Amino acid sequence: RYLKVVDKEGIAEGLFYAWRYLPDGTPNPDFVLNRPESQGATVLVAGKNFGCGSSREHAPWALQGYGFKAVISPSFADIFRGNSLKIGLLPITVDEDTYHELLSHIEEDPETTVTVDLENQKVVLPGGRAVTFPIDGFAKYCLVNGVDQLGFLQQQADAVAAYEAASPITVNTKAQN
Repeated sequence: RYLKVVDKEGIAEGLFYAWRYLPDGTPNPDFVLNRPESQGATVLVAGKNFGCGSSREHAPWALQGYGFKAVISPSFADIFRGNSLKIGLLPITVDEDTYHELLSHIEEDPETTVTVDLENQKVVLPGGRAVTFPIDGFAKYCLVNGVDQLGFLQQQADAVAAYEAASPITVNTKAQN
């Protein structure tokens, strides 16, 4: 039912709905996001190939609407990664060892905090170990500057106008034999 909407309003309600809620519609107290220590979390630690089957914007919209700013996983589905980056949700890929280390920290202390440093492309784990993560340069620019692809193009309007003014197009009107 949440895939029928064409905007983001209320879509966070559908995030992990079948797990977050019991059949009677009440919150499932056993689901991790319903626990007190998860309230206000802005970084989601997710399993491998996260977003597989999410070929539309709705999954990243729901995550972002819920309050997540980044998702850390050993791998992401390509379409999910692309949709996330386009809307400003940061998918962070880490190696298996780092992923398991992070899970261990969370298991030991469910209120574990990590720091995401997008400009330096690092996640700082509990204890201070910094782990680098890859991100496309254009996507990084857009995220750091708070613009999407259209916003980026609109920022280039003056440069485009200056180029066009300095480089008029000449059309050859003589017929070629």
